Amino acid sequence: MSRFVYADNAATTPVSQAVIDAMAPCFASAWGNPSSLHSKGREAKKLMDDARERIAKVFGCESGEIYFTSCGSESDNWAIKGAALRGKKKGRTHIVTTVIEHPAVLNTCRALEREGFEVSYIGVDADGVVDLAALEAAITEKTAVVAVMYANNEIGTIQPIEKICEMAHAKGALMFTDAVQAFGNVEIDLSKLPVDMLAMSGHKIHAPKGIGMLFVRKGTVLSNLIDGGGQEKRHRAGTENLPYIVGLAKAVEIAHEGLKDMPRVTAMRDRLIEALTAIPYSRLNGHRTKRLPGNVNVGFECIEGESMLLLLDMKGICASTGSACSSASLEPSHVLLAIGVPHEKAHGSIRLSISRETTDEDVDYIIETLTPIVARLREMSPLWEEIVKNSNK
Repeated sequence: MSRFVYADNAATTPVSQAVIDAMAPCFASAWGNPSSLHSKGREAKKLMDDARERIAKVFGCESGEIYFTSCGSESDNWAIKGAALRGKKKGRTHIVTTVIEHPAVLNTCRALEREGFEVSYIGVDADGVVDLAALEAAITEKTAVVAVMYANNEIGTIQPIEKICEMAHAKGALMFTDAVQAFGNVEIDLSKLPVDMLAMSGHKIHAPKGIGMLFVRKGTVLSNLIDGGGQEKRHRAGTENLPYIVGLAKAVEIAHEGLKDMPRVTAMRDRLIEALTAIPYSRLNGHRTKRLPGNVNVGFECIEGESMLLLLDMKGICASTGSACSSASLEPSHVLLAIGVPHEKAHGSIRLSISRETTDEDVDYIIETLTPIVARLREMSPLWEEIVKNSNK
């Protein structure tokens, strides 16, 4: 293996040394329970309160609107179930979402359907942008919550969240967005973005796995997902994970500071897209420009994505075929099917998610490595042989 290139940042990111250093005191000395009244407890609570304040400052919101969770999936579950159960008390038994949401949202909605809620799943266009006319028509006076992700985790398409907020609020519904992929890649200012709830996850921004956050705008009331003690203002029980909370605060600050580097990441993304889509019978999945800076998702006809991944891995390149949460499934991506990629072609897509850590030399290496891999796999494919034969007629 001559080189190592990590291009799967949408799945997870390595914990940065600065985050590890920030967490260290919580293991060595400040290991108290923030709920304890003695000196060790007060020391821990001060660190937790400080972390909450720092995160709120980055997001442009009040510290009391920040709730710590275990991950993005928990935040998604809490936001949607909490809003739905609260809305049910007012006769609101309807939820609106899209067909390309993360499984944490889709499966939460399906669980609520089994509890008697009605869910409208709105389609998207060929670029993965939600059908705004259909979405607006679906929202009624019975809608409790509209859940639309800020940016898609597979194809990187960014949604018009502000416009969707207007539609939801016009009918009195709450608006929730899963911003797990978006934060750290695009500017998110909650003093301007009128969402009622927003989820993010630490391990996408170089914090550890096992820590997430849910923003709940002041005045928004949710039913609890986890009951127990009085932590998180009695809304999310469980002893707070202080080291990871402190680590999350540091990671949030670093990610926000790193937004200034996104033009360079976007330029590398575009260079990858141009090179890979120049390969015959390839296709860019997702919007060409309204997409996350580091997301490249390209499909190649007559190839299995898993074969590409294995050969890339042998060359030291880490990539994926889509969501890491669905990697055990043999079914084609629900996102690719939703944007109109035929079933037989959806298997041949690869996702490369680069970051500020990626270099131009890394991009060069991906291009010079992946191009011959595509050619090699096609030489082994009887389907490709048929395409070549037909093209020569």
